[in-house]
Amino acid sequence: MAHKLMLSNVRCAFLVLGEPEDYQGNKQFRWSATALIPYDSAPRDAAYDAMQAAAKEKWEKKWQAIYDNALADPKACCMIDGRRKPDYDGFANHFALTAHRYTEKGRPLVLDSDKSPIYKPDNSVYEGKAGRVYSGMFVNMQVEIWAQDNKNGKGLRATLLGIQRVKDGDAFGGGVAPKADDFGEISDGADSDDLS
Repeated sequence: MAHKLMLSNVRCAFLVLGEPEDYQGNKQFRWSATALIPYDSAPRDAAYDAMQAAAKEKWEKKWQAIYDNALADPKACCMIDGRRKPDYDGFANHFALTAHRYTEKGRPLVLDSDKSPIYKPDNSVYEGKAGRVYSGMFVNMQVEIWAQDNKNGKGLRATLLGIQRVKDGDAFGGGVAPKADDFGEISDGADSDDLS
C-alpha cells in the first residue's frame, strides 16, 4: 500500500516536469523531482513515518531489518542523506527525496502558486508560465511512498503525484530565477542597430 506524503515549502532539484526523460535508454519515460528536506524538520519526520509504515505493511515481522538495509543503500531508498552528494548545490544539511512518475501513470500535477496548471497535457507550457518552475525554487511536493519487492530487489520508493510553486529561490547552477520585468519593451520595427 502506498502512503501519500505532502512535503511543504521544500527546495527542489533535478526537475523533469516538461517532456519525460527516457530512463537509462530503456524506453521507460518518466517525470521526476527531488525534494531537499532539512535535517531535523517536520517534513523529514513525515517522510520517515511514511517509509516505516510502508515497510511494516509490506514485510510485517521482517520490516525493521529490510527497512534498515534500504536506508543504508542509496540505490534501495528514495531518500538519501545529502552528504552523499557533496558536489550538488543545496544538498548540504538536507536529505534528498527523489520521486518519479512513469508515463503510463499519466502526467503529475504541476501547479502555480494560485493552483493554475503550468503544463498542458501535451507537455508544453501554458502561455505566461515559462520559467515558473526551476531547480532551486521552493515547492509543495506530493508523493506516494511505497515498498518495492520484486525482481529488481527490495526497497523504498516514491511516486511523484504533483508539485506546486511556493516561492523563488536561487536557481541551482548559479544565479537567480529569470524575470520578465528585467527586460524592456522593444517597439515594432526595431532593427539590430536600434538595440545595440
